[in-house]
Amino acid sequence: MIHQRFTFKLIIKLLFINLMAILLYYLIRNTELWFTITGVSIILLVSIVSLYFYINEIRDDIKRFILAVKTRDHTLNFKNKATKGSFPELYESFNEIIQVHKDIQLEQDAIFQLIKTILQQVPVGVIVVKKENNRNSEISFFNEAATNLLNVPAYRYWHRFEQHLPIFAGEISKINGGGKRFLEIKLQEKFIQLSIEVIPINLYGIDHLIISFQNIKDEIEQKETEAWNRLIGVISHEILNSITPISSLSDTVNQMIANKTTLNSEDLDDLKPALQTIKRRSEGLLDFVKDYRLIAELPTPNTEQYSVGEVLQHIKVLMQPMVSAKHIQFQVLQTASKITLQLDFKLIEQAIINLITNSIYALEDTEKPIIQVTYRLIHNKVYIDVVDNGKGIDKEDIERIFVPFYTTRKNGSGIGLTITRNIMKMHQGSLEVNSAPNSLTTFSLVFNYS
Repeated sequence: MIHQRFTFKLIIKLLFINLMAILLYYLIRNTELWFTITGVSIILLVSIVSLYFYINEIRDDIKRFILAVKTRDHTLNFKNKATKGSFPELYESFNEIIQVHKDIQLEQDAIFQLIKTILQQVPVGVIVVKKENNRNSEISFFNEAATNLLNVPAYRYWHRFEQHLPIFAGEISKINGGGKRFLEIKLQEKFIQLSIEVIPINLYGIDHLIISFQNIKDEIEQKETEAWNRLIGVISHEILNSITPISSLSDTVNQMIANKTTLNSEDLDDLKPALQTIKRRSEGLLDFVKDYRLIAELPTPNTEQYSVGEVLQHIKVLMQPMVSAKHIQFQVLQTASKITLQLDFKLIEQAIINLITNSIYALEDTEKPIIQVTYRLIHNKVYIDVVDNGKGIDKEDIERIFVPFYTTRKNGSGIGLTITRNIMKMHQGSLEVNSAPNSLTTFSLVFNYS
């Protein structure tokens, strides 16, 4: 047992002290043997002091153990006392606890070094700031990507970093409660576009800010180039389709009248179809340019508070006759909704009309055609959905349908979805699509809601 040796020694010491005390009392009371009395007194005093140091030694060992655990001092050991001390099992337990604590600390250090190494290798800038009440907030982590992206040394204190890059630090202060921002900043005569995210976190009662950022300029330029290439391809195709016959017919007309001073009735009969074709193609080209201007010159939204129910009820009244005329079942649900959004009623109305019109064409040759308009509220976003069971959209066409003038419809202008998406961007929202061909297609106007 743990206490056997300690208990035995303690009882022996206490019995010995008591015997010495009784003997001393007897000698003083009944004899005058002063030399013997002095010797017994010294032995009694030494026994009491020995007992004190014996108990105090154990107390000090326990205090040393507790202090070692608190300060993470793994050099302390009780190997000698585990074999020779009064509490061998206790001291052995002390050694085991210190060893386990050391192993846990080593494991934590290894994980920390692993995470630190990973963060040093990623191409995303990461800065961790330990927030303080004063200006001398300490930067506890500053990876190499952050140094390269911002072209600054790995500062130890935030106020020094703030002095070097006040614009960047100012953007961080605007979202120090958490959030994302985009920032264009000029570094060494070169502009970079940064996507910044700040995450606040509390570790052991201390507030930290995790700041991550990356340069998205190259990615944006690549996307812009791809978009322009697709747009130029569509525009070139449309213009060539109109210019080629105009050029050919113009050359034919020129040859017909090249060496003539007067035109007879046969010449006029030959010229009329050519001129009519030129006129028709010219008007088509003019319509194309007008459509392009329509995309580029959408009016600035004049927003007011409207309930989703109002919008849906108006769409139901407006579109019911047109959809019914096509023998399509038309359902507009949840028209009593009181959820309110800040929007331009006319522009959102136009966006929904565009989506319903597309659904009408997608339902051609579909048995039991149906269009359903409804809304959803998910994670602080309102989705106004236009759903149909038409032919749907193939995967390869999902991205191309938003390119201006791209269309899979005969006689389609290819600007409806482009205008709709631009309207949603002007409302700080988005247009989403999910399609299972010949089953279900859903276009969603997505609004932020708080």
